[in-house]
Order: sequence, then C-alpha cells, then structure tokens
Amino acid sequence: MVFLVLAIICSSSLALLLKYGSVRKTNIILLINGNYLTASVFALGLIIYKGGFHFSWSAVLFAVFLGIIFAETFVIYSKAISFAGTALATVSARLSIIIPVIFSIILFDEKPSQNIIIGFVLVLLTLYLFYLSLKNHDSIADSVKKYFYLFLLLIGIGVVDFSMKIFERTFDIAEKETFVFMIFFFAFLYTLTRILSAKIKYDKQTYMIGLVLGLPNVLTIHFLLAALLTLPAIIVFPVQNIGVILLTAIGAYIFWKEKINLFGKIAIAVGIAAIVFLKL
Repeated sequence: MVFLVLAIICSSSLALLLKYGSVRKTNIILLINGNYLTASVFALGLIIYKGGFHFSWSAVLFAVFLGIIFAETFVIYSKAISFAGTALATVSARLSIIIPVIFSIILFDEKPSQNIIIGFVLVLLTLYLFYLSLKNHDSIADSVKKYFYLFLLLIGIGVVDFSMKIFERTFDIAEKETFVFMIFFFAFLYTLTRILSAKIKYDKQTYMIGLVLGLPNVLTIHFLLAALLTLPAIIVFPVQNIGVILLTAIGAYIFWKEKINLFGKIAIAVGIAAIVFLKL
C-alpha cells in the first residue's frame, strides 16, 4: 500500500509541477528538456545496474518516433493544464486508457466486455461534460480551444500507451529497459534541437523545475510496478487513477485557488466512474 500511495503522490506532483511552470510562465520546451535529461540519466542507471544494453535497430527507430510523441504530448499536457485547469486536464489524461482499448479491439480483434462498453459510454459523457464545463465558463471560441487541448491530450497519451503495448507484442522483452532509455534520450535530443533552432534563452529556474519534474516522471513507473507486486491490478489501477485525480484537484485548489464549476465536478465524477469500469 505504501508504494501505491507513493505512485499517487509522484503522478500528482507531475501535474502540479506543470501547473507551477504554467503559473510562472516558463518556457515549456526548456522545462521538458530538463525533465527528459533527468529521466534519461535514471533510465541509463537502470540499464547499467541490470547488466548492459539490449536493442534492435527496429526498436531504435520506434523509440525515435515515440521520443517525439512523448515530448509533444508533454507540451499538450502543459497547455491543457494552462487553458482548461489542472483537474480537467488530469481527468482527460487518465481517460486516455480508452484509446489502447479501442485500438486493441480494431487491430487485435479483442472482444470488449460489458464493463468496457459501459466505460466507453461514460468516457463520451465525460467529454461532453468537459465541453459544457468550459462553455459555461468562457466564450465559445475560448471553450473550443480549451476543449481541443483536452481532447488532444487524451488522444496523445492514449497513442503513447498503445505504442508500449505494440512494443510488448512485437519486440524482445529483454530490450525494454534500453527501449525506455532511448525514448527518454530521443525526447531529450528532440527538445534540445527545438531549443537550439528557436534560440530559446536558457533560464536556470525553469531548467531546475524541469530537472525536478523528471523525478516523479520516472519514479511513478517504479512505484507502480512495486505496488503491483503486493496488490492485485484490479485494486492498484483504479485506486491510483482516482487518487491522482482527487489529489491533483485538491493540490491545485490549495496552491492556486483553482475552482471547478458544477459541470466540471460532474465531469470528474463521471470520469472516475469511467476509469473504474475500464480498469475492472
């Protein structure tokens, strides 16, 4: 249970650090570059600890693609938090589990259970409630822009999750640690290239936030895996997702007085229900 709590805290701090960066109006590319530098160092340390590199060139190419997707999804996550609020962005990120489910049904001919069908319907309802929440708070033009980032975030993280499933089905499991390192490293190189090409000015405070951001980004995965060794997945995944949503919403309210209107609160409740059904 301790590892599950730590996974929730780390995952929540990730969103809250992005919110902090947004409030400080930091350059998101510089921040993300620092994040992936930390993540790369940790992943490299794990490879060395486990005895060296294992990779195929096809895995390298796949990692290059995913490194770019990882980095751009982080940008979208930051913008979604900035535009639509931390709580709604976190719910959208967690609802992304529906994307691997849909792709698995289409590409791998997996049969959806009754719970998945109910969860899918609840996801659609949550997306509609997102729109009502934003429309009730902003002009139509602003609400569409914010909704777009929430939807794009759901798709982006969902594609990342499904790509990891493709890796598990296609590549040798012995390559996994090296593959994860390459994703982080190529994301670092990609954002570094953007920094240099755009001549983005180095800011020490922003980069330090990015370096710190990399810690919960990496530790979340390890704490989650440790929790799965002592608790059943049917408990770990729903509790982790619900815990992250609630802790993030509470943290955003305490630190920045970020309020959620009625439609937003209903969206969070329905989104939590959707996650429970999709994870059962």
